[in-house]
Amino acid sequence: MEGSSYEKKSLKLFDGKNPEWKMLAKDCVGFANVNGGIIAIGIEDNDDFPPADQTIPHDLTELIRKRISELTVNVGTVVTIEKARNGGEFIKIVIHPSASSVASTTDGQYYIRISDACKPVLPDELTRLFTDKPAFNWETKVVQKVTIDKCDNRKLNQFVNEIRKSDRVSDFIKQKSTEELLAYYQMLSDNYLTNLGILWVGTAQQRARLSFAPIVQFLKYDHVGNKIRKLVWDDFSLNPKELIEEVWEKIPEWKEGIEVTDGIFGRKTLYHYNENIIRELLANALAHRPYTTRGDIFINLYPDRLEIHNPGLLPLGVTPNNILHQSVRRNDHLCKIFYDLNLMEREGSGYDKIYEILLSEAKEPPIVEEKNDRVKVIVLNAIKNTDYIQLIEKIKSQFFLNQKEIICLGIILQHKNITATEFAKKIQSKDDKQIKNWLGKLLQYNIVNTKGKTKGMRYFVNPEVLKGTPFEKTDLSNIADHRLFSLILEDLEKYPKSSLNEIHERIGKEIPLRRLRYCIYQLHKEQKVRASGSKKFRKYFIDKNRG
Repeated sequence: MEGSSYEKKSLKLFDGKNPEWKMLAKDCVGFANVNGGIIAIGIEDNDDFPPADQTIPHDLTELIRKRISELTVNVGTVVTIEKARNGGEFIKIVIHPSASSVASTTDGQYYIRISDACKPVLPDELTRLFTDKPAFNWETKVVQKVTIDKCDNRKLNQFVNEIRKSDRVSDFIKQKSTEELLAYYQMLSDNYLTNLGILWVGTAQQRARLSFAPIVQFLKYDHVGNKIRKLVWDDFSLNPKELIEEVWEKIPEWKEGIEVTDGIFGRKTLYHYNENIIRELLANALAHRPYTTRGDIFINLYPDRLEIHNPGLLPLGVTPNNILHQSVRRNDHLCKIFYDLNLMEREGSGYDKIYEILLSEAKEPPIVEEKNDRVKVIVLNAIKNTDYIQLIEKIKSQFFLNQKEIICLGIILQHKNITATEFAKKIQSKDDKQIKNWLGKLLQYNIVNTKGKTKGMRYFVNPEVLKGTPFEKTDLSNIADHRLFSLILEDLEKYPKSSLNEIHERIGKEIPLRRLRYCIYQLHKEQKVRASGSKKFRKYFIDKNRG
């Protein structure tokens, strides 16, 4: 399956008089600028194997190697002919990560591999690429010349035992010796511990000598922003897994919450911050931070929210507006350890899980902000409506909803009625096919209905699904456009010179403000409503002097 480290290409690439060498060079540069990868030439996109009778001319490998070297800078490759299980041959190009240098094409173009595509690096992103490059290779460097016998034996034994018990690790890997396991996870190179090895199984003194070993600070603030408590983990005695455990166990505020109804007779505690969210956010902070950048991880707890500040910026290609769909692993080997030890979700699904939990608990999705030198994630603890929780659980269990469908249901339920444009923004996608895939069974089983077309289309939960729930009561969130136009005109007849917010307050807060603004705009465009004042202080009225 194609992804961030694997690409398939047809042999048709070399058909005709002008083979697509520049396209191949671009892909090699993209892989080299992240963690390397493999290009399999001779396997079609929808196939797992080459044709069984396919043979490769032996002189083609040398030609490929030569052309890649002529068209790229700082790209190292190994080109071989391989035989698949069905007997067919294909060309395997192994692209090495470009160490601390940045790869490019010989005509000065830069690319980076993101998910299953190579994206061009724009001029204003070049600085980020040059800054990120050392971070991609930090894990495998040997700096301190520490042998296995000098590491922390307790941490070493714990790591080996946990890997051998993990349900995410194959039996073949579990059967490796201790040295082989460390080498497999890139903790050991030429009998010395790498930076990653020291981070995980080194002593406190060895970990302290790493350039920027993680330090975690917990700060609690009161309602007026005064700092009232502080905890710091800065003695380097803990590896990343132990840090997560300590932060969870040593902060009693994680156990605070409210009681909500659970079924007809039961009650349960809904914690302000779900344990899985805390662990996932901490794992993300530790696994994705650049270890070549100075800065502590801050956990700031306020009465209404949690903020986690992580030093460094998001990896190139990932932004707060695409974090649900894009994933670039800065510390590839560390992420693998986190995943194999059940400390985090697989690539690209960590934020899906956070969204799912928060929306299932009737809370807002996380807010991700990128500052000048750090990434901030905000989690609000306010519950929109406790009745949402039971309704989502009921629908989820009845229709066996998957993670993406639960996220979509939570968003639509909280908004009652949401435009297609706003919904697409919430799930960070403009791709109609992807949006329909996310909605899945919600549309298939009419759990969610639509009204209108194209940009005017709206999503809302089917009223039949809401029968027998606290949401059965009719409101104005699904009012037809022509009725809403009449309602606005009727309101302005009684209350001329009204602002948008004043109209909204009177005719129904359940009507989305965005939709009300659109309808007033249409009435103004048709000259049925007039306006006065600047945008901020605009007042609407009906001009009775007009016929």
